[in-house]
Amino acid sequence: MICVCLIVGLLIAEASDTIFANDTASSSSSSSSYLGNLLVVPMDGSHWVGMKAIAQEMGRRGHRVTVVIPEVSMQMGPGKYYDTVIHPVLYDRAYIDSVTSVHKDMMQKSAQSFIQKIKTRFAVTQKITDLIYRTAESLLFNDSLISHLAQQGFDAVLTDPMVPTGSLIARKLGIPTINLLRGMPFFLDMRSAGCPCPPSYVPRFFTGYSDKMSFKERVVNTLVSVYRHIYTGRCMHEERIFKKSQSHIQVNIVILCLNRIDLILEFPRPLMPNMVLVGGINCNVRNPLPEDLESWVSGEFGFVVFTLGTMVSDLPEEKTSIFLEAFRQIPQKVIWRYTGQVPDNVPENVKMMGWVPQNDLLAHPGARAFITHAGSHGIFEGLCHAVPMVMMPMRADQHDNAERLANKGAGVVVDIFSITTESLLQGLNEVLHDVRYKEDVQKLSALHKDRPVEPLDLSVYWTEYVMRHKGAKHLKPAGIDLNWIQYFCLDVIALLASVVLLFGILIVKCMKLCFRKLSRKRKRD
Repeated sequence: MICVCLIVGLLIAEASDTIFANDTASSSSSSSSYLGNLLVVPMDGSHWVGMKAIAQEMGRRGHRVTVVIPEVSMQMGPGKYYDTVIHPVLYDRAYIDSVTSVHKDMMQKSAQSFIQKIKTRFAVTQKITDLIYRTAESLLFNDSLISHLAQQGFDAVLTDPMVPTGSLIARKLGIPTINLLRGMPFFLDMRSAGCPCPPSYVPRFFTGYSDKMSFKERVVNTLVSVYRHIYTGRCMHEERIFKKSQSHIQVNIVILCLNRIDLILEFPRPLMPNMVLVGGINCNVRNPLPEDLESWVSGEFGFVVFTLGTMVSDLPEEKTSIFLEAFRQIPQKVIWRYTGQVPDNVPENVKMMGWVPQNDLLAHPGARAFITHAGSHGIFEGLCHAVPMVMMPMRADQHDNAERLANKGAGVVVDIFSITTESLLQGLNEVLHDVRYKEDVQKLSALHKDRPVEPLDLSVYWTEYVMRHKGAKHLKPAGIDLNWIQYFCLDVIALLASVVLLFGILIVKCMKLCFRKLSRKRKRD
């Protein structure tokens, strides 16, 4: 009898599994059978890396993908699985080169006062902002191109909100927006998603704080939050573009945010249902190394990868000499992305290249260390492939990225502005020879990669989701439409306080009246 029950149970379980598998296959089939039309309006530089990965994968899966890029750019270009629409811009390659050279100017080894350093950094930011603004303006006010895009029947726009052009085009075309971003100054992305950001335990960018703050740190964090509300939009290119584009904005579009972050590098904090975490989106987009490079990196001691991002591929002569002298003293080979004039005294173990397959090199088993500016793409590639890092942050979120990784034992931080051969060698030797760094980065890598869905697949799923359903209105929190008085219930608090106050006044008056009557009665008696 028991055997019969077991056999029946097994048959039922098998039938259930078959039905479940058929349902899953049917659901997957119906989902994958949808083919949409996606418009991509990317941002130049390293921001293009993740955007290109999604555009390529969407096109590979059969969707029609159109990428709008300027005729002159740092990194953007055509791809195998998407179409490109080129729009003219009012600048040339020389202007792009002048923008990318500003970081080299920052690192010139000349004595500068504090005020001069502030002015230099402001000039750098202004130059990058002007490039963003010029690119956005050239596209947004190209009426013939906008009319052409309006006739294509796009289902959604995938864009980077650091440049608001894509969102404005989406509003003009009346289609939903999908944002791919690392983060925005003053948590603008969190605000736009309606995500709570309590300053009591959510540290602001550039403060360097953790989620466990002292009273003094909470005061500073709160002041930074208040300053954000005052400053937001006043000195950014978005304000200039939005002011000129107000006549174009007619439709409110729901936004879905693909955030290039991971909770192993973030502090626990509230997240909204329209925010999807896709940190490390580009890590699995890799190819075999070319044969000549494969043979060069092979060796007993392994190799070091040295890149400082899209914007920094050339250094002042004295800085270059510091790096070369340090590399001369280590047994590992060094692959350095360098586009400047190659010096005559390059050591035999150093290979300078105008472009390097960074992710492919880090995935190689011979990679021993990664010298990086701690940009978001680079740190995830180093993390994904468990390569200890020497981090040299320069601007934006790089300082926060570097400090968080260093605190978790994945690498060390070296100040590139005051770097010496000795300090660089010390940092390199630490990550190369102290096994703690390799062990810690392996633990973080295991946590990062332990997930049910790969970031690229997750990004594609949610992009298709928005395209299939023409938006994601049910994910939009009502808090976005509330002003700050309503959001913090100050009107409710004021009403309740007024009621309590009125009730208190009435009680006091009643008590006074009672006391008067009692006193009068006593006098009569």
